[in-house]
Amino acid sequence: MKIFVTGVGGQLGHDVVNELAKRGHSVTGSDIAPQYSGIKDGTAVEKANYISLDITDKAAVEKTITELSPDAVVHCAAWTAVDAAEDEENRAKVFAINADGTQNIAGACKAVDAKMVYISTDYVFDGQGTEPWTADQKDYKPLNVYGESKLKGELAVSGTLEKYFIVRIAWVFGLNGKNFIKTMLNVGMTHDKVRVVNDQIGTPTYTLDLARLLADMVESDKYGYYHATNEGGYISWYDFTKEIYRQAGYTTVVEPVTTAEYGLSKAARPFNSRLDKSKLKQNGFAPLPDWKDALCRYLKEIDVK
Repeated sequence: MKIFVTGVGGQLGHDVVNELAKRGHSVTGSDIAPQYSGIKDGTAVEKANYISLDITDKAAVEKTITELSPDAVVHCAAWTAVDAAEDEENRAKVFAINADGTQNIAGACKAVDAKMVYISTDYVFDGQGTEPWTADQKDYKPLNVYGESKLKGELAVSGTLEKYFIVRIAWVFGLNGKNFIKTMLNVGMTHDKVRVVNDQIGTPTYTLDLARLLADMVESDKYGYYHATNEGGYISWYDFTKEIYRQAGYTTVVEPVTTAEYGLSKAARPFNSRLDKSKLKQNGFAPLPDWKDALCRYLKEIDVK
């Protein structure tokens, strides 16, 4: 298959290109930078065809996808700075990228009859209660600007295409770029004690594992909405931090606090990020491995163990 991947300078796009190339697909990657600007690790993403593309430029998106005429597009590009999205000066840009940019991609996919994978988030829900959110639930009530923009992206895809996968993920970590694990490891090296919230519940997602699932999806026609995080049960950020330090061999003390006590975030965060992933098995997709196993493999990849 011929596949176009956006956002290859980010955590997920990097791994998606590598996984697709490993399977023998013809992959072209894109991001807004003039040249590939992600991690230089000698993998396929550096050797793949690269196109500099601003997804908010509708004409450029149409030209690029029309000329490539891919069989599928995996749309990983997004504004993901959740707190910065709340700043008034950023709001228009957030929606231009996450909503309008996604609409541009979806429209171009329709024109060339390409299937599309759109990466969404648990933030499209209001995060209340304790029941896991199912993939086909439609009672959206995003708490913040980022969530609103990603929901608009979802609606752009589902309203434009029939051949689409909308995949909601949460608590993402990967080799390329910043993430919670890298932050907590850095903090743990310089602090004897850290405070971490224990009332936001969800499950981490390792981009390396997710990339394999997305490749499986692209190779299928089992379209629709899905939830995809690693297995291993639902945890808090506090639980996650404790396990990060345990596996990394850190002695840093982790102190549990409520979101209200922590009180540093501009954007409201969902308390309930439990995502029901049962639809994956129902449609024959292999679930992602246990998050503790994913963390162990990740720490080895970044040379912590």
